[in-house]
Amino acid sequence: MPQPLEGLLVLDWTIWQQGSVCSAMLGDMGARVIKIEQRGTGDPGRWLVGAGGVDTRNQPNWYFEANNRNKESIAVDLKRPEGREVVLALAEKADVFVQNFRLGVAARLGLDYESLKARNPRIIYASATGYGPEGAEATEPSFDHLGLARSGIMNAAGEPDMPPLAIAGGIADQMGAIMLAYGVMNALVARERFGIGQAVDTSHLGSMAFLQGLSLSMKLMAGIAMPRSFRNQAGNPLWNHYRCADDQWIAFAMLQPDRYWADFCRVIERPELADDPRFAEMGARTANRAECCAILDEAFARRPREAWLRRLKEDPGDFIYTVVNSVDDLPEDPQVVANDYVVEIDHPQHGPTKMVGVPVGLSETPGSVRKPAPELGQDTELVLMDVLGWDFDRITALREKEAI
Repeated sequence: MPQPLEGLLVLDWTIWQQGSVCSAMLGDMGARVIKIEQRGTGDPGRWLVGAGGVDTRNQPNWYFEANNRNKESIAVDLKRPEGREVVLALAEKADVFVQNFRLGVAARLGLDYESLKARNPRIIYASATGYGPEGAEATEPSFDHLGLARSGIMNAAGEPDMPPLAIAGGIADQMGAIMLAYGVMNALVARERFGIGQAVDTSHLGSMAFLQGLSLSMKLMAGIAMPRSFRNQAGNPLWNHYRCADDQWIAFAMLQPDRYWADFCRVIERPELADDPRFAEMGARTANRAECCAILDEAFARRPREAWLRRLKEDPGDFIYTVVNSVDDLPEDPQVVANDYVVEIDHPQHGPTKMVGVPVGLSETPGSVRKPAPELGQDTELVLMDVLGWDFDRITALREKEAI
């Protein structure tokens, strides 16, 4: 099957996660992505051994693989004019250029938007930063943890008496990358319609603010953001999660609780609660929320989760619920498996290797994970010959100058 971005050339001058995931997403949809890495050192994400307590020396480097699948790699010494000229020559042929270095780095190397635009007016130049391209802190460095901190999400997670909480998994980086890919796609559509290239920017701060759009909108319009809440004092006990007898959790999300309350009381074998004046309708349950949640905690603690899932599924009450997974559970989750949210590829060094799949389904032009992350510089000669048409003698001369 064809893929939606087939025929597009993306230059990826990125390190770590935020920018790299953006270009990987474009690669998933069929773009040819050429990763430009510093000769000799490469993306520092390549050398992240032991991150998360996992020694990757004899395993796929999960960090680099996740961020750089479906790419080719060229190794260039950007400190040398000949190396920079390689990138500028590629930019003349490219549709998209993605970078996530601190504001000012690209300009010092002559790889900023204006420089590339002079060579290719139709290029889409995508930049990922920490705090946006304007303002006093535009040049400040940022990593995922700072994106979580500055955006307010650390004080949105958890319960009211908890300190600010970090969220595992590079969430701010990942969200910044998603928003950057969204911006690139919009710019490509605009180029198709209007014939113009342009600069695209996203940041940790802006992306994470948008992720919390509902809570931020509440603050902007109602004067208060959505507050943290105690699980055992949920204002709507049917919008909550409960621990079962086997220490597994089950979550409910019923926004019209009075519609479900009598059936819910029946299925948990507490039918008398349906008419109890403390809990008979939503207002009463909210007023007596701590007592109500305690009763439900006690009820769910009587059976293991699978038993509760069977009862809920077999009951005609049409409840809205699901399991509370950990990330450890996701690879075997039947819905993850059924929808290819995790896929397996044949890694040339490590054999069958599972990777995160493509989360967006397209019926006629689906994306795919086709190949693992490249070795440093493995495609340098191929790219220079294939994309630029340079001959072997010219490439050899660049090698002798240590430009590539």
